[in-house]
Amino acid sequence: MDLVATSTTSSKWFQNYLNSFSGEKFLHLITSRFLTLVSLTLLFFVINLVGKAILNRSFKRYLIPKSGSSNRVQTISMLSMNLFHYTILFFWIYALLSTLGVPVGTLIAGAGIFSLALGLGAQGFVSDLVTGISILFEQQLDVGDSVKIGTIEGTVTNMGLRTTQVTSADGTINFIPNRNITIISNRSRNNMHATVNIPIAPTTPVEQLPSIIADTNAKLLPEHPSVIGEPILTGVVTLPTGELVYQVVVVAKSGSQFTIQATFLTAYLKAIRQAGITLPSHATVPNK
Repeated sequence: MDLVATSTTSSKWFQNYLNSFSGEKFLHLITSRFLTLVSLTLLFFVINLVGKAILNRSFKRYLIPKSGSSNRVQTISMLSMNLFHYTILFFWIYALLSTLGVPVGTLIAGAGIFSLALGLGAQGFVSDLVTGISILFEQQLDVGDSVKIGTIEGTVTNMGLRTTQVTSADGTINFIPNRNITIISNRSRNNMHATVNIPIAPTTPVEQLPSIIADTNAKLLPEHPSVIGEPILTGVVTLPTGELVYQVVVVAKSGSQFTIQATFLTAYLKAIRQAGITLPSHATVPNK
């Protein structure tokens, strides 16, 4: 008897729902919601474009070529763009959910398990953000710096809230999560040492090399203003590989050390051979 009564009640409720349902009202509701979502999307899209244009224009006048602080300004500019982008994205999603009738605030405040899971998932993002801000304010690196982060070497091409992009010499773009950045070797801050190793043999007349190197330096130094001071003649050195070399250290401005190293080594080898001294291509000291 109870089952029959329940079935009758359900049938009446369903019948009343069908009688009260209006296809026109439903279509109007769907259309209005759709138009609202499209309008909100366009609005936030315009805000995003205008905001980025304003930020870009504000920072652009400080990006003076050959300025010592241009890299720092460019780094702050990129981080500001990223922060603005994520802020707009958050409010856009919030507005869309609110328009659809989703009680976002209530869900965030009341869903304890969901909030806990979200919090655990966001730990990585928060760690990336905090580390990125620390790197920025401590001036550990800037866009354009030549760096080594872990096993990755290259030039910093972008700094975001979550990742730092380092482009290797072969063009590979490495995306490094900021939380994974622990040790940074920055090669763009101090003057660098370009170590020139001239291979020699035990029978090489090394006493003739200083004068030849000095004459070569006299010709090269005026052509290379990035060299700081006079090259330092270390003398005969045995490398860890066992190779016997005559070592010269040239102090150069950051970023030019590799070019200086190759240029000076080529000039030294040419001058030494022109002096009639035969140099080995690879000489090692026998192990005793």
